[in-house]
Amino acid sequence: MKLKHGMMISSIAWMWAGIVGGVVISLATGTDFLNGIFESTSALTGTGITMFDNVEILPHSILFFRAFEQWVGGLGVVVMVIGVLTRPGTATAKLYQSEAREERLKPSVKTTLKKTIEIYLIYTIAGIILYLLAGMPTFDSICNTFCMIATGGMSIKNANIGYYHNDLIYLISIVLMILGATSFLAHYKIIKTKGKSLIQDLQFKTLICIITFVTIILYLASHIVPIDLLFTVTSSITTTGANVQLASTMAGWPSFILVILMILMLMGGSSGSTVGAIKLYRVITYVKAIYRHIKEILSPDGRVIPIKISGRRVSEKEIGKTGNFITLYLVIIAITWIIFCFYGYPPFDSLFSIISLQGNNGLDIGVLNNTLNPVLKIVSVLNMWVGRLEIYPVLVLFRAIFEIFKK
Repeated sequence: MKLKHGMMISSIAWMWAGIVGGVVISLATGTDFLNGIFESTSALTGTGITMFDNVEILPHSILFFRAFEQWVGGLGVVVMVIGVLTRPGTATAKLYQSEAREERLKPSVKTTLKKTIEIYLIYTIAGIILYLLAGMPTFDSICNTFCMIATGGMSIKNANIGYYHNDLIYLISIVLMILGATSFLAHYKIIKTKGKSLIQDLQFKTLICIITFVTIILYLASHIVPIDLLFTVTSSITTTGANVQLASTMAGWPSFILVILMILMLMGGSSGSTVGAIKLYRVITYVKAIYRHIKEILSPDGRVIPIKISGRRVSEKEIGKTGNFITLYLVIIAITWIIFCFYGYPPFDSLFSIISLQGNNGLDIGVLNNTLNPVLKIVSVLNMWVGRLEIYPVLVLFRAIFEIFKK
């Protein structure tokens, strides 16, 4: 099976899973079908935005279903299936690559996926235990762990994690979000080297530095409660979208804070993790490429300056692909933004929400709820779908459909 086939299967599988989940939610809750699809897609893609005004009145079965969708979606529906059921080989490798996880833990893709699931399960069990020790009820501990480790953020409470008013629970959630946003290659190396390789992982170091630096700067500039800022900053860059402040409260924060959160939501966490958005590896590559270009202008003609990340030389093809992806990513955001503005939504609030949708984040300042125009709900579902699959698999599918009708 060729890579294009793997990409098309992934695209269809994600959309189909969202529709099936939407039917389940719609039938179980009585909400309309479009809201059900939005809810299910939001959970599966790890976006975490809900169409329910009051999630606390939902049956426990639906709350668990939403949390489980996030947990499964954290690794990818297709990846979860082929990791257990598919034999090692070319088809598996192509599907694995189409899920935007090009890093390899082990020589066999099937072995890689099994090891990934094993690590995922260990962190999940640890998260549940930690929440229980912090005083969280059992059902809440399970659902919230599923949400946090998968960087989904769709909580079972209207006030999200802020419902608990417990700093220890906030800190546990922050740790789980960071674990979910760290490359599974790094997790494997950490376990293998007993933690020694952690400080060598560039993406992890960048993630921690950004969280620390931005939290300090925002606190000095705003004097918002430190733990609330730390939680929100971590939630933004890990694309979890969990919150300890209501959307209405965040909407009242200074604009410069919201702009910084948008930048963090664009960046995302590590490649090879459960996060959405552009991802740190691409950001680092892009920044280094810009810096190299400046150095080349100042250097004697003909000088070749290679780009290296963690000691590995980055090929020109990879640099080009990174630039193309970031351009496509921003173009899709711009198109969606124009559509939202056309329907009369405030430009700033719309941009914040669209960046959140495209990056599978979930933070919102009051735009994304069940009063959203039906057309924009459909657009939002497409945004979440495209963002989760990292654009190219969806474009390949659309191209294939176009070729069929062209004939």
